[in-house]
Amino acid sequence: MKPAYTGMTRIWKATFNSLRGIKTAWRYEAAFRQEALMCAALIPVALLVETSVAERLLLIMSLFILVITELLNSAVEAVVDRIGAEFHELSGRAKDIASAAVFFALLLLIVTWISILFF
Repeated sequence: MKPAYTGMTRIWKATFNSLRGIKTAWRYEAAFRQEALMCAALIPVALLVETSVAERLLLIMSLFILVITELLNSAVEAVVDRIGAEFHELSGRAKDIASAAVFFALLLLIVTWISILFF
């Protein structure tokens, strides 16, 4: 059994695992790379556009929500693919639902950015 880490050791190890997860997503997930690059392009826009602090935070938060959702979607897909390559209705359902979550996160991002920048 692995030792249960506590305190700063646990935080350090959790941070390392998170960074490894980001590296893995970048390497294997094209959608994650696209969304990360979109964030790299849009975060400076969010910081430079003339808006309130609350609106600026909403712009940036909508980007992070999309990336977080994409990471969770990729995790679901990896687990389903690990279980087996043959089609199963529940596997397809899990992938489709995770994909729908990404769709709604993207829709939220679009609505937020249009609302703040154009209205």
